[in-house]
Amino acid sequence: MTDVRPKTLLAMGRQVAGRIFAGQARDRLTAVADTDPDLVADDFDALAVAGALAEAEVLCTSWWCPPITGDVLARAPRLRAIVHAAGSVKHHVTDACWERGILVSSAAAANAEPVAEYTLASILFAGKRVLDIAGLYRERRASLDIEGLFPGFGNYRRTIGIVGASWIGRRVIELLRPFDLDVLVADPYLTEDLGVPHVELDELFDRCDVISLHAPSLPETRHLVNAARLARMRDGATLINTARGALVDQDALVAELSSGRLYAMIDVTEPEVPPADSPLYDLPNVLLTPHIAGSLGGELGRIADLALDELVRYARGLPFRYGIDAETLATSA
Repeated sequence: MTDVRPKTLLAMGRQVAGRIFAGQARDRLTAVADTDPDLVADDFDALAVAGALAEAEVLCTSWWCPPITGDVLARAPRLRAIVHAAGSVKHHVTDACWERGILVSSAAAANAEPVAEYTLASILFAGKRVLDIAGLYRERRASLDIEGLFPGFGNYRRTIGIVGASWIGRRVIELLRPFDLDVLVADPYLTEDLGVPHVELDELFDRCDVISLHAPSLPETRHLVNAARLARMRDGATLINTARGALVDQDALVAELSSGRLYAMIDVTEPEVPPADSPLYDLPNVLLTPHIAGSLGGELGRIADLALDELVRYARGLPFRYGIDAETLATSA
């Protein structure tokens, strides 16, 4: 417990607050912050939150937090910091926050962990041709000539491409280190050595057996994976997308997948839920999941822990460990 407990207002969806700050996390929240955990601002114009907003020194935000505009800040004269118990802050931290000098922290590093784990599993399953073999086994209900059907299958010395050296992309690279895999990374903003070759994006698409997307959704990354880049992928290669659906030209991807030339493991699409008649639901070379790679269920405890650690640092006058500024946010998720 800290000696100073900053006045803190929860700003997020009500159901989100109940899931993130439950049990021990709720107890710790009230121990480190002067807050009412039952008062949740899902609408800054609500009369019920006006008093707490006026007194708040910290907003603890998460999914479904309304935008923190100049008008909201005018009604929060004591606000000094935003601690985000989720990933991206782009949906609610506005230019007015930066102009006022509000300190901002994000739990993106905590949210990166389950996404990286999902990606690791997808990469290893891709190399073992799990989609094909499980489908055939279910269909034939008999022993299979795996070597005859899938010559050279397996993960040894496969080449894996990571698109985007984000929190998640970097964590995936770390998780891949114990395996006998060759890893490449492509990111135009990467300036440091991550211990794996840094290549241009087209070269990565030419060389890799599995390509995993971890780039932010920006105007310049929309349809980063287009028909031309998909055509560069090796026959039998796998595309994994746990980032954003907008990174991929979905029509072009469906065309390649329908031909049977490529595989895909997709957790995000555009639109977020594909139409009921989308081939993605039925193609045997596609694993489609409904945006489950990020923090859900028990994994929300990791996000709560990180956010509360940041609140403690703020209360002690220490800089955020996971602070964000406007410049870095412009090229991140």
